Amino acid sequence: QKQVCADLGVSKSALQAWVRDSRLHEHGIQPARDPEENRAQSAALRRIRELERENKVLREAAAYLSQANLKLGGSSPK
Repeated sequence: QKQVCADLGVSKSALQAWVRDSRLHEHGIQPARDPEENRAQSAALRRIRELERENKVLREAAAYLSQANLKLGGSSPK
């Protein structure tokens, strides 16, 4: 991060703000300029990342269990 800041000639806080704003834009959120809104947006981003991780784990577990069921010759419940 220090090298990127030096290369761009910006402060660490400016770079962090750019990264944060980029992450907000990825999720269709317009970055706020109000400190309270910034805190709320940061919390929303943390929650989004948490939910994305949980979703990934659930997809992987479902794929694993599906493969295990196929290897055992099981069938889907009816």
